[in-house]
Amino acid sequence: MSETTAVPSPSPATPSPGAAPAPHAGRRGRLARRLPVVGGLAAGGVLLLAGPAFAHVSVQPGQAEQGGYATINFKVPNERDNASTVKLEVSLPTDHPLASAMPQPVPGWKIDVTRTKLDKPLETHGKKLTEAVSKITWTSDGSTIEPGQFQQFPVSVGQLPKADRMVFKALQTYDNKEVVRWIEPTKKGGPEPENPAPVLELTPASGDGHGSGTADAKNTGGDADGGRPAAADGSDTTARVLGGAGIVVGIIGVAFGVLAGRRRGA
Repeated sequence: MSETTAVPSPSPATPSPGAAPAPHAGRRGRLARRLPVVGGLAAGGVLLLAGPAFAHVSVQPGQAEQGGYATINFKVPNERDNASTVKLEVSLPTDHPLASAMPQPVPGWKIDVTRTKLDKPLETHGKKLTEAVSKITWTSDGSTIEPGQFQQFPVSVGQLPKADRMVFKALQTYDNKEVVRWIEPTKKGGPEPENPAPVLELTPASGDGHGSGTADAKNTGGDADGGRPAAADGSDTTARVLGGAGIVVGIIGVAFGVLAGRRRGA
């Protein structure tokens, strides 16, 4: 009877200590190291894009109805890290004069109202007005807008003209004497200029017979001091959404990096 000799199976090759790692392992390692950096850059980029969305003087809310009355707020954020806002000047458009423009008192701020004689009398409620408010100025009288803060300055306006929009040019003065001129026009569909003027978009009346502005319904409330109505702004919402998205992207990038590092260590 013949004998069969078993031949042992070859054992898997064991890489020597000095052997170079496989090419795909090196790629995985480089990718894992880059993920946190990429995530952080993405988050930073989104936040940078979100910043300018709420950094300019604006009208809140940005829309009202033609022919009605509305309470609008001029929202003034402080853009500087080393200076406080101490003055705001808002010019009302002279091509569409308003019969009424009454600022609401704001604690810590002095209000000056400038009236201008009209070239053509303005007829409203059966009366002819020969002058109208052309500028409202708020000057610090104990309060300032500190870095990282904002203030709203409410004004009741009407009757709103039958126009597409009203442009309010504004000057913001800081305590270091710097003046920022928010006077540049914004073209519909075009890019936003560096220093855009506040704009109130006007829509046709709803047909309820009163012609009340949409701003009235949105600005009836305020905070405890009565000087900062809690109106929301579309640009602020966009900024918050973009900022939150950037943070999430950054967190995901860091998490990928940590997990990849643990896998390499295992």
